[in-house]
Amino acid sequence: MSVDSLSLQDLGRMQEIAGVLMRHGLGEAVRRLGMVDALERAGHVLKRENAAELARLSPPEQVRRAFEELGPTFVKLGQVLAGRGDLLDADWLRELSKLHSKVPPVPMETLRPQLREDLGGEPETVFAWFDTEPLAAASIAQVHRARLHDGTEVIVKVRRPGIEAVIESDLRLLQRLAGVAERQWPALVPYGPQQLVREFARSLRRELDLAAECRSAERVAGNLAPLGFVDIPRVHWAFTGARVNVQDRVDGLPGEDLAAVDAAGLDRKVLAQRGAQAVLKMIVEDGYFHADPHPGNVFYLPGNRLAFIDFGMVGRLPPRRREELLDLLLGLVQRDPPAVAEVLLDWTGDTRGVDLAELESAIEAFVDQYHGTPLSQLNLGRMLTEVTDVLREQSLTLPGDLALLIKAFVSLESMGRGLDPDFHVAQEALPLLQRVLRARYKPKALGQRAWQAALKLASTAEKLPHDVSRLLRRARHGQLRVGLELAHLQRVGDQLDRAATRLSMAIVIAALIIGSSIVMTVGGGPTLFGLPAFGFLGFVGAAGGAIWLVRSIRREKRHDD
Repeated sequence: MSVDSLSLQDLGRMQEIAGVLMRHGLGEAVRRLGMVDALERAGHVLKRENAAELARLSPPEQVRRAFEELGPTFVKLGQVLAGRGDLLDADWLRELSKLHSKVPPVPMETLRPQLREDLGGEPETVFAWFDTEPLAAASIAQVHRARLHDGTEVIVKVRRPGIEAVIESDLRLLQRLAGVAERQWPALVPYGPQQLVREFARSLRRELDLAAECRSAERVAGNLAPLGFVDIPRVHWAFTGARVNVQDRVDGLPGEDLAAVDAAGLDRKVLAQRGAQAVLKMIVEDGYFHADPHPGNVFYLPGNRLAFIDFGMVGRLPPRRREELLDLLLGLVQRDPPAVAEVLLDWTGDTRGVDLAELESAIEAFVDQYHGTPLSQLNLGRMLTEVTDVLREQSLTLPGDLALLIKAFVSLESMGRGLDPDFHVAQEALPLLQRVLRARYKPKALGQRAWQAALKLASTAEKLPHDVSRLLRRARHGQLRVGLELAHLQRVGDQLDRAATRLSMAIVIAALIIGSSIVMTVGGGPTLFGLPAFGFLGFVGAAGGAIWLVRSIRREKRHDD
């Protein structure tokens, strides 16, 4: 890692990160990532002592504690990784799922200058009432209660001052460290650490924009409006921007307080079914979904209604992905191994170096184990988690949007089971999947897809003369480059080499046989067993060569089989 290209802020942050990691027993990783050498060249010295009690912790727990101490960027990274069963095994997932930010709220006097700038005045005058004590505090923002002058109760979400600069510095360092990690640990290359950091950076930057969260909330509210039983807090755009947003305060029962749900006389079974219907509609029909539907982001309202909050993390599924997801879920629910295998192979993309036959066999064995299981007993969340385990064993990874999708399904299953022990996502999903499948093959839908395909074909045909002209022009100027990749070229060369060796041996054997036959017809000279010695030895050599040739061919055939 180059010290010269690091700013003073990045260098200081790297020293802090390295110090925390070493304190938590991760000194070897720090040294292999080149952080110690880089800091020492810059004149910084790190203490290389680890507390004895930390050394006794498991690696997942060491990393989890280090991430919590390092702050919002690393806490968010750990939370993202906690949903990546295609990258990490169960011990890591279990530990990283415990991550939470232990951050005190920002004092009001520290927050006030930024809030005054964003609101255009003192919060006590902009609002009829403003609570200076925060309702909740997290790593990126904290929430205050307030009341508008028309009497509407609202919450004011305020981004922590200076947090953007810290996160940007962390993201720059993470991108550098990901590159070093790929060089130091080649086994990580199939998992794409640099691509993972880029996807994480895009997601975290969106989460920093509190106005983007409100746009997502309004989009989901419009999509779920036809259901009639889901509330999304209304946004007050006059007070909302990148660093602050104002939304209606939800007056409901928190999703974690099941005792209050029972005391209020709400029907848990209905709440579980409606929650599943809402989340499945977001994913399967709309392709735009709340990526973290855990109980902390859900409130229960009178009349068995639900409210979703906190749309900082959302997932997007384009139409093609939704069709693939539909095929996958139907394959899982209907126990159709070939359908599941086909979708997963499409999703994983680059399968070079992977034994496809073994992968397909593993997927089919996984799906087949559920053959004959009643639909009411299928745990779809666990099935999707097991699918990612199969991919991880083959060193294959899922795209980031699909990892968010599986996380949403797992959260939905867990939340539904908390409300109703007999809840099963598969049972709730099947009617929706079948309805969407029928809609896919309606004449109108088929006609629309055919029309889109025709337009795309016409566009390609229209561009063809221009593309051919450009190709010929580049060829005339010597700018045309042709890349040829021969798969298994080394293996082909080895086979040709063995074939040439066998051919040479066959020629030698034939020469020995012919020469020995001639010598046998010539009288005189030494004899063995009453036969001319040279002729006899020639036949023995030919026989030995023939035995070697036959064994070589049979050995290669067994290897290929």
